[in-house]
Amino acid sequence: MTTTGTTLVIGATGTTGSRTAAQLTAAGHRVRAAGRRATPVAGAEPVPFDWYDPATHAAALDGVDRVYLIPPLGDSDPAATMLPFLHQARTAGVHRAVLLSSSAIPEGGPAVGAVHQALPDLFDQWAVLRPSWFMQNFTGTHAHAHSIRDEGTIWTATESGRVGFVDAEDIAAVAVRALTDEQAPDTDLLLTGPEALCHDDIAALITEVTGRPVAHRRLSYEQMRDRLTTQAPVEFAAMLADMDRAIAEGAEDRVTDTVQRLTGQPPRTFRALLERTEERRVRDRPYPALRP
Repeated sequence: MTTTGTTLVIGATGTTGSRTAAQLTAAGHRVRAAGRRATPVAGAEPVPFDWYDPATHAAALDGVDRVYLIPPLGDSDPAATMLPFLHQARTAGVHRAVLLSSSAIPEGGPAVGAVHQALPDLFDQWAVLRPSWFMQNFTGTHAHAHSIRDEGTIWTATESGRVGFVDAEDIAAVAVRALTDEQAPDTDLLLTGPEALCHDDIAALITEVTGRPVAHRRLSYEQMRDRLTTQAPVEFAAMLADMDRAIAEGAEDRVTDTVQRLTGQPPRTFRALLERTEERRVRDRPYPALRP
């Protein structure tokens, strides 16, 4: 890795942002941790940042030469907010940008796909991370994790479609390389874990490792869309339901070698994540609902 200036990590307390900030600081890089509440992050400089409040942007960018971009959550048209910021970032001296997108969204596709398309024309050094679905969706604060803890159920319209679920730690490890290697990837990177699993497999693994019965309940596309509408804006809920339908049709049934190739380490398995999570639960007991 090369010596860098300062990296602005947007969403520095989120699933990949927190891990990226932690790995950067552990490697000795300077980090400005951006979030709406400027929450303290170990080893980093906290700074207030709100995508929808341009008054917070200039201070966040001051002295920064690279940026890790987490799009505004739940926004079906993030380009309208992100592109003005990215033009400002380039003017302020940012020369490398790494964008978190999704394996389900191609360049020029919906939502953050428009930002992906614009990035190479804005920055000489860039990368777009396109991870598959996060393993942490089943253990953290995602709706799946809540329904597992509260109901012992995973609700999807994915049928028996398989997904190369990826650990957020591996996404962060790739982000760190994309941000700090002497040569930026200058491409998009499709990230998966080591195996493709259906949601029946996920439920079975959770049951086996935690000892608590968990089942996958299959919904129709319409049922899933309506369920998501209670949790997210209508357009965003429809887009998420469309992604479930694409999984059912086989769109995510793949694995890649990207994590191994960029980090030199094999991607983590879902079983390994569950075992780590269960070890912490037994030690700290923060999740009583997970006990058998």
